[in-house]
Parts: sequence; structure tokens; C-alpha cells
Amino acid sequence: MAYYLRLGDFISFTHPSEWSQGLLKAIAVAVCTALPIFITSGLYRAIFRYSGWPALLAVARAVGVYGLLYASIFTAIGVAGVPRTVGIIQPILLLLFVGASRALARVWLGDQYIGILKQASRPKVLVYGAGTTGRQLVAAMANSHEMQVVGFLDDDDRLHGHVLNGQPIYNPSDLVNLASTLHVSDVLLAMPSIGRKRRNEILAQMRTARVSVRTLPSMTDLAKGKVSISDVRELDIDDLLGREPVMPNHILLSKNVVGKVVLVTGAGGSIGSELCRQILAVGPAKLLLIEQSEFALYAIHQELEEKSAEGHTVLVPLLASVQDEDRMREIMSTWRPETVYHAAAYKHVPLVEHNPAAGIKNNVLGTLRTAQAAVDSGVTDFVLISTDKAVRPTNIMGASKRLAEMVLQALAATSSQTKFSMVRFGNVLGSSGSVVPRFRQQIRDGGPITLTHPDITRYFMTIPEASQLVIQAGAMAQGGDVFVLDMGQSVKIMDLARRMVELSGLTVKDEHNPEGDIAIEITGLRPGEKLYEELLIGDNPKPTLHSRIMKAHEEFIPWEKLESRLHALEIALNANDVTVIRIMLSELVTGYQPNQDIVDWVYLEQEAGQTVSANL
Repeated sequence: MAYYLRLGDFISFTHPSEWSQGLLKAIAVAVCTALPIFITSGLYRAIFRYSGWPALLAVARAVGVYGLLYASIFTAIGVAGVPRTVGIIQPILLLLFVGASRALARVWLGDQYIGILKQASRPKVLVYGAGTTGRQLVAAMANSHEMQVVGFLDDDDRLHGHVLNGQPIYNPSDLVNLASTLHVSDVLLAMPSIGRKRRNEILAQMRTARVSVRTLPSMTDLAKGKVSISDVRELDIDDLLGREPVMPNHILLSKNVVGKVVLVTGAGGSIGSELCRQILAVGPAKLLLIEQSEFALYAIHQELEEKSAEGHTVLVPLLASVQDEDRMREIMSTWRPETVYHAAAYKHVPLVEHNPAAGIKNNVLGTLRTAQAAVDSGVTDFVLISTDKAVRPTNIMGASKRLAEMVLQALAATSSQTKFSMVRFGNVLGSSGSVVPRFRQQIRDGGPITLTHPDITRYFMTIPEASQLVIQAGAMAQGGDVFVLDMGQSVKIMDLARRMVELSGLTVKDEHNPEGDIAIEITGLRPGEKLYEELLIGDNPKPTLHSRIMKAHEEFIPWEKLESRLHALEIALNANDVTVIRIMLSELVTGYQPNQDIVDWVYLEQEAGQTVSANL
């Protein structure tokens, strides 16, 4: 081929000439020079169906060495019958043909061939954000068989109509048309550093486009490495909230933790486990994990063991129930904790409603036993994890948590050594029984989404943020404090369900859209469930050192009166007399008014002979 390009005609061997003799010499030198170099370079050991740029660079290096030798012989020195330009043209042609043959083997035999054949069936996606994160994400998806990137969306109008790394950049306002013309099924939100308000504006813009929206973690999570396709995740409710998380005050975080013996009850639960993670990160001397579930204790202990492998914190897993007074006193007296976070509780409203005696024993008497053991062992700070359902409760769970708060308030008024405090907040995201994973699973199953009431609202907060605020609130306690976390604006669960459906690329099936994909079914309020949750009994919250933590003033019964009434309540609990239990709870907890459905259920239970009367 080099001879033809040089002379413009093919050499004939039937008529020997100077050119044909030179051609034979050129072929012989080429074979004798190239083969040893290629063998030494490992070109014949590479599996080219799986090779990439490194293999092609190896070919280039080998041909480069060969070209230097070949050009030295035929161009620099010269051989009769061989044009000097052949010494340059032939190595260039050899590089093209050898490289092309390897590339063809990769395309034809490798996974790319399968990918090309299936390209039409891959879902097409747009990447929102043409910045560094977006470019890295597109590069990571270049060989993906899961999705096919067909372009970028970006807010910068100067980029619209341009091409970045082979992908066109579109105006986000054209998303509805793009979704139809390009058959886009997903939008990947690659702007992890934007604020939550701007994120919500973008999500609202996408709701009418019938595309599924996925996002990337925060910049903090991505800082550990480059962006990969595995970082793409479904939207959580955290992405739909309208409030920005506040950075923690590290002085408050460390005050009751650093270098101290810290005890967490309910360490295997949603809040308890996250408290343990946050506490371990600050650096206590010892961290005592109390949990009555063996599996939950094993799981959190193993996780913390891995995280503390290089630390100096001693982890102590302790199987115990907070209702076991002797066990709690034994633990407190043995390990002498300085700070206690009491997260152990039965918290599922319907379950506690149908098991009132068990719920009150755990939430009220368990808190009392643990607090008394803490006082006797000289604990400095005792923090109760409470709930917004304790405010004007309509269910046993909320009433029991309010009574637990009152127990600590009464003890705080009599104890000068242990500082008791309570931290009250709403729903946390990702906890057991959370509405978000249930809705997501129902959407995957094709619906319907089950909702108890169309007007029900709830406050939401992420578990890490709630745990950090609990630790910081406890550090500000003076004794008997009721702290309330700023949960932002309440979320209407019906709106949340609709947003989750629409941001999954589907439509809600209702009377306005009978051909929709996912129906929302109203099942009715469960026993004890409220339409609206509140955080304050009164209207006089006071600010604290932290902008997201308020301090409430709540009335309580002095310990001298409360102690005897708790003893009477315990007798009713042991007898499992639900009627008396509810009457006593109503007398103790201001504002507790069980709804009529619960009262009817109690009478039905009594008629079925499932309760025992207690003689008090």
C-alpha cells in the first residue's frame, strides 16, 4: 500500500524490476522488525474484545518504536529500490491498520456490540446541570447498558444550543417537548450544591413533563470520590422539603459527649442508632448501647465497631429492657454513665393503641425506672427523646410520652444533681414505618397509594439532623427543660403522594384523570391518629442559643402528688384494665381526649371478654 501511494501503481512480480526487488526487501525488513517488537510489547497477549484506550496506546507505542527503526533504515540510510518516503508512509499505515483491527475486534466481539444492538431499547435520559458533576456523570455513563444520555439541561441560557462532550444542551423550559420528541424517561439532577428552595423549583417545573427524576447525593458525600452511576438515587422526601438544614454547633455537640461515658437506650432503633453514630463521631470515652432486641443490638454494635476501629471509644453492648429496674440499676452502678439519651419507646400509634398496657409500661414506667437509676448513679445529664404527638394527644402513644415528660419534669424539680430535659420533634425520615418508603413501594407495585385522610399533615426532619439537634439541646439543659425542634412547615401528605407519583414519571388516577397510572385510596384515620400534629401545648416558646431549638414552658404535677398516682396507674396496668387505664391517663395528661373510634373499640373489647377489671 505504501508503494502504491508513492508510485501510483501496484508493483508486478511477473516482470522483475528494481522496484519489485526493493518491495521484497521492504516486506522482509518490516516482518522481521515488527514481529519481535509486537511480541515483546505484549500485543498478542491482550484480549481486545475487552480492551480500551490503554491497549490502543500500547499499539501506538509498539508501532512508534518500529517506525523509528524502519524509517532509519529506508529513509535515513536508504536502500536501492525502496523510495525514501516508504519508510515513513508504511509505519503510518501499519499503525492505522493494526489499531483499527483491534478496535474492530472490541466493537464486534465485545460488550459494545451488544450495547449498540440494544441501544434503541435503553431508556433515554437528560442530565440537569452541565457543570463538573454533570460532565463526570455523563462520562461515567458512557458504557452503561442501563441508560442512554441524550443531552444536558442547564439554566444558563448562554449554553443553550451548544454541544458539550458530544451532547447538546437544552433549555429546561423545553422539557415537556423534549420528553415527547426524544422519548426521555428520566432526568438526572446533577446539581448537588444547589439550595433546597431552588431544588424544589426545579422539581415543580418537572412535574408536568411525565419523567422520572433522580438525583445525586450532597457535595459532602461526593467529595470522597468521582461521580459514578451508582451514586444516582431516587428522590427522598428530604429532596422535597422546603427547609434548609443548619450546620451543628460543635461546642454544643461535644459538651456532654467528648471524653465521657455516654449511655443510649433503644440503641437499635431509628433515632437511637443515629444518636449512637453521631455520638461516636464526637468521641466519647465509652458508649453504652442498651437494647432489648438482640438482632438490633448486634446490628448497631457491628456497624459502630467498624467505624471505631481506629478510635479510642469503648463500645459496650448491653441486652436489657428499660422496664427492668434491677437491670438498669446494675448497668448504671457498674458503668457510671455521665450522660444518658433515653430513646427507648414504643412509638407506632395503632400498635400502642391496641396494646395500651404494654405501651404505657414501656414509655412511662420504663422512663421512670431508667431516670431513678440515673439519679441514684449520679448521672449528670438525662435527655428524653419525645414526640409532637405528646401535645394534646388523642392516642395512648402520645399520652404516654407526655406523661413520661411530666415524670422527668417532676423529678427535675426534686433532684439537684441530674439535669433532666426532653426534646420534642415530629416525624423523622427513613424511620421504621415511615410513609415515604411505603409510598415508593406502592408506586412500584402499580398502586394504589393508601392514605388515611386527604387533609392529614405531618412535620418531617431527617434522622441525622434530628439526632444532632437532640445532642445540642441536651447540652443547653438546666433541669426540667422541654425543648422543641423547629420542624419547618408541615407537609400535606396528599400533596406529598402526588409529587412522588409525578416525579416518578407517572400520573395520578382520579376523577379528573381516569386514565392515570396510580390511584390514591383513602382508608380512613387509624385508631388514635390525628389530622394535624402540634409541637407546643402553650404559645410561649423561648429562643435558645440554637436557631432551630426552642424552649417550651409546660405545666406538670409535682412529684409528691404524681408518685402515688403513678403507683395506682401501675396497678391498673398490671391488671390490664383498659377502661381504668384510659380514665387515669385522661386525668393525668392535660388535653388527652381519645377519639370516639377508640372508645367504641374499647367497649367492643370489653364485651369480648378481653379485659380484666381492677379493684383500685
